[in-house]
Amino acid sequence: MTSLVFENVRLIDPASGRDSLGRLVVENGVIVGHDSHEAPKGARVIDGKGAVLCPGLVDMRVTLGEPGSEYRETIQSGAEAAVAGGITSLAVLPDTDPSIDTPSLVHHIRRRGEETGMVALHPYGALTRGCEGKEMAEFGLLKQAGAIAFTDGARALGNAKQMRNILAYSRFLDALIVLHPEEPSLARGGCATGSALAVRLGLPQIPAAAEAMMVTRDLRLAEMTGARVHFAHVSTGEALELIRQAKARNVRVTCDTAPPYFAMTEEDIGDFRTYAKFSPPLRQEQDRQAVFDALADGTIDVVASDHMPADADDKRLPFAHARAGGTGMTTLLGVTLSSGLPIMDALRLLTSAPARLLGLEAGTLAVGRDADLCLFDPNETWTVTAGSMPGCAQNTPFDGRELKGHVLRTFRRGQEVYTTPSLAQGKTA
Repeated sequence: MTSLVFENVRLIDPASGRDSLGRLVVENGVIVGHDSHEAPKGARVIDGKGAVLCPGLVDMRVTLGEPGSEYRETIQSGAEAAVAGGITSLAVLPDTDPSIDTPSLVHHIRRRGEETGMVALHPYGALTRGCEGKEMAEFGLLKQAGAIAFTDGARALGNAKQMRNILAYSRFLDALIVLHPEEPSLARGGCATGSALAVRLGLPQIPAAAEAMMVTRDLRLAEMTGARVHFAHVSTGEALELIRQAKARNVRVTCDTAPPYFAMTEEDIGDFRTYAKFSPPLRQEQDRQAVFDALADGTIDVVASDHMPADADDKRLPFAHARAGGTGMTTLLGVTLSSGLPIMDALRLLTSAPARLLGLEAGTLAVGRDADLCLFDPNETWTVTAGSMPGCAQNTPFDGRELKGHVLRTFRRGQEVYTTPSLAQGKTA
């Protein structure tokens, strides 16, 4: 395996707090030293010319089309999209067809990730069998097989007694439960946040309070049971304030959000633009600002892509009937860097924080860890163009937007798995 020496790079490692110019040395796919560490004989030298070298990103919320919906995206095409965004570790949601509710499927997903040679796939186990919200899945067996946490994806569990039982059992296993915070009876049939805009467009509404109501219930159940709960893609100020207060009470709660909720508002629906249909829906400006503030003050622990592939037929429908969700892996770094957060804070949300939350040995430049690396130019801008993005699915909500932060190269265990086309063609150093 080729040895690598990265020279003249800005090393940013949120796990250690390092942000300085230096060098990094890789042998046999492992980080072996920094700065004064002697370069191995015959090593390939990469001159970063001041670009940032950080850990490969860790995306803790990804839907892939395989198994069951390969026409939307395969594991291979998803891996190609991931590495183009600097992502080397993906936590994969279980609401596929069939659902990831057996140990054999957990093993299968992990193995398929290794077969790509580009990314590590870390499957979630289903919270309930078939992600149908009825019978609890076999947590113990799934965790033993390698499931990193348990969730039903974008489906909320409406039965409070059942949720209490699940949380009590998860406490026994010290398993993380990842929840879609949306009161299901209020959300059923809705497609836009409750607002004057939804009324004007004639769209079925989901009140913003549906999120806070479910957060309130599940925080109370977490306090009762002592379980670890994580709220996914939180999108409203009211829910974030509840989580902020619960953290102050030492409830075992964490949360994430996705780029659309701090970079877009309901106004981006425009003229029934289905690429901007999400679950939860895009919110009003005051909620967008509240999400950004929660990123800045640490209430939100992680930014995840919430990647949801769709094909043209999924989106070329009336807004209320179109598939919710957008692709997000290739744009995850760019949107987060363009948010205005300090670069160290932005990268922490994308690397060490999700790795620590999920218990993964990733998201760091520490000696002895796998050389999963992202080299990017933080100052270079690029324009998102649907139809020409890496991977199969092209349903990006950020089509036409200019983003800051261009991924130059991505490495998985020291092997270069992505090179930006301009570098591959020798047009830039």
